[in-house]
Amino acid sequence: MNKAITDGLVLMPAPFSAGLGVWSSGDGTAGSTSYDGAPNAAIVAADQDFGGCLELVKTSTTQRLRHMVQTPYQVGMYLQLTVRLKVLSGGLPGARISCLPVTAGGSAISGLPTTADAVSLTSYGEVVTLRAIIGSGARQGVDLVWGTAPVAAHVGIELTGANGGVVRIDDFIVEDVTDVFHRKMMNWVDVRDHGAMGDGTTNDLTAFAAADAEAVASGREVLVSAGTYWLDGNFTFSAPVRFEGTIAMPAANRLALTRNFDLEGYAAAFGSEAEGLRRGLQALFHFTDHVSFNLNGRSVDVAEPIFVAENAGVAGSSFVQRRVIENGQLVPGGGAAWTPGSVTSQATYNTSSPYQLSGVANVANIEVGSLVTGAGVARETYVRSKNVAAGTVELSLPPGSQGGTRTYTFTRFRYILDFSGFGRLDRFEVMNVEFYCDGRASAIMLPPSGITTRIHGCVFNRPSHRAITSIGTGCQGMMIDECQFLSNEMPVRVQDRVTVGFNVNANDVKIRDNRAVRFRHFGVMHGSGHMFVGNHWFQGDAESPGVRTAGLVMTGINIKTLFTGNYVDNSFIEMTNEREPDPNWNNQYSFGGLSITGNIFTSIDVVSSFAWIVITPRGSGHYLQGMSISGNTFRAMNGTVERAEKVDTTWADLDYGRFRNLSVHGNNFNGVTSGCYNPLTVRHDQNSAASTWVADGGSNLAFGGYARVVTGVVAGGPVLQGSTQRYDMPWVQTEQGSARQSVNLRWPAAVTGTVWVTMRADNPV
Repeated sequence: MNKAITDGLVLMPAPFSAGLGVWSSGDGTAGSTSYDGAPNAAIVAADQDFGGCLELVKTSTTQRLRHMVQTPYQVGMYLQLTVRLKVLSGGLPGARISCLPVTAGGSAISGLPTTADAVSLTSYGEVVTLRAIIGSGARQGVDLVWGTAPVAAHVGIELTGANGGVVRIDDFIVEDVTDVFHRKMMNWVDVRDHGAMGDGTTNDLTAFAAADAEAVASGREVLVSAGTYWLDGNFTFSAPVRFEGTIAMPAANRLALTRNFDLEGYAAAFGSEAEGLRRGLQALFHFTDHVSFNLNGRSVDVAEPIFVAENAGVAGSSFVQRRVIENGQLVPGGGAAWTPGSVTSQATYNTSSPYQLSGVANVANIEVGSLVTGAGVARETYVRSKNVAAGTVELSLPPGSQGGTRTYTFTRFRYILDFSGFGRLDRFEVMNVEFYCDGRASAIMLPPSGITTRIHGCVFNRPSHRAITSIGTGCQGMMIDECQFLSNEMPVRVQDRVTVGFNVNANDVKIRDNRAVRFRHFGVMHGSGHMFVGNHWFQGDAESPGVRTAGLVMTGINIKTLFTGNYVDNSFIEMTNEREPDPNWNNQYSFGGLSITGNIFTSIDVVSSFAWIVITPRGSGHYLQGMSISGNTFRAMNGTVERAEKVDTTWADLDYGRFRNLSVHGNNFNGVTSGCYNPLTVRHDQNSAASTWVADGGSNLAFGGYARVVTGVVAGGPVLQGSTQRYDMPWVQTEQGSARQSVNLRWPAAVTGTVWVTMRADNPV
């Protein structure tokens, strides 16, 4: 920088040969005495050392020489004043630079230094050079530090010491020397200063290391100036770095930006947001100084699925440190990279090895992470691993009870972030990221193993097939909080939809405060210990009346799960044992362990056989045990439904004689033909005298259960034999009538009256 050139500033004082009227013996301001006509000053036309110069006789204790024309002064600009002089005869004085700072109006500014260090003139005829630098900043080498107040200077010198000396002074030189301070003023170290070539072929690793070391030592940042720098190896910047140029390096090597660890830093380093994303993720799963990779709120076009473990060079490895991707949008580009792969193969399933397919034809072409479909295969069954040599495929969960050899289809969806290559991944989080799948891609595939994955505040916008897929136990302890799931099948009929929000194969999952719109299933769940709190999903369509699918499919048996404060709209909760290799009850826990409390259930324009809570047994002998349904509101709109809960008997029915610990109470029903209760209290009016009264529970016992137990009979008035009041108590006969939903009250005599009867479909203990 030289403002005499760039801004046209006039810095040089007038030569003495132009006249002494602009040279003052005072402070240099307007009105001060000039040397024009002074007896002790004369212009020398030719001097052997100086050419033209000023000859001055020192007559005052401090003999001052100041230029009366203002020299411009600017903040951030550093001026160097250079003067050469010599003593011809007389006393030998001292000499120093002396300059006056002034305001825009020309007034002197007090309190600022005006003189530099003095130099003694010790011999006659010796040329001595005086130099001083004026500037706003207190930097090393600045003699007169003036700050920001002055706008100009009157430059000059002072002669001190003995009088009588004859001194010749060469023309003054004022230069802009700001560039001398650039290395101090600018907080960067340029890699080119350490030998980096930036030609795209020379290995600049050594130069980068040297620049980084200097930047760390001096507390500055590294500047990667314009060019393309080839780094043939891993490199870590310990200092902050600024990129004007870009970096190129082998795909297997890593760049760690320890002070710029975000998408902006990596996008600048590699000249591309997409490549910056890949390189940032690569470093995230290697470098331990950072747990979070910030997308800086940017939208990144992803040309093809990112296989995160393979991208990081850690395929098959375990990674158990917390890692976070946050704050941005990922968008799949167009192209064939997002087309699902599909392989159809014959394989054998033996229910004694429920997690394996054997004798798999064409097993080498089956991709890990593929969805397995075929006759009798349970929903959301995936390939967790394969053994090509053995011809086997390991499954995420048992596919069901249909053994034998048959044809399966293995479909591999394409995910924006695919973690299937990890051996294990713990404590991984995605926060505030929108997966704008746009009907082309699925969003996240979880690792085959891991714990406490957390997905918070994300939007899954139009996934082509799946939003979140688990192919193993990488969903153990997973948390999905405050996310939005928006289907790609909004106008499609419910029964024709194929997209699924998420699936779970393991235990202890928390699903909280999410919203999902028009998927085939919001979630397909296995395992137990789950919590569903504050979610809202709806799965309706434009058909009237329309069929509906399950919002949540629970494929465990006794699932130890709570379901609280949710809004279930045009869908239902299904409990099924479709994954059991032997679906018949065999002395294990049966359907139950579920608490459904304080939820809103709604339907609009549905078939009357619709119900919000459905049990679907696949084998015989099962029953309900340990289930609570309380404090919920059920409302059917634009039509009625027969009941809120039911048993789907397509494959098998429940054993109603074995219900235990079933609590269904305190619920509200609107547009529901038969409410559900357990215990159920009914009123029976006996108008004709009889010794046997039949109290009918109708269809109101929960899940169409039998009237197995009577826990109370209370007279609603006098029990009369004729006109005589009787005080006898009846005894009861349970499970009466063809549906076994009535009880007989047996009296000692034929009587009339009213009673309230409380009956249960279960054994409450």
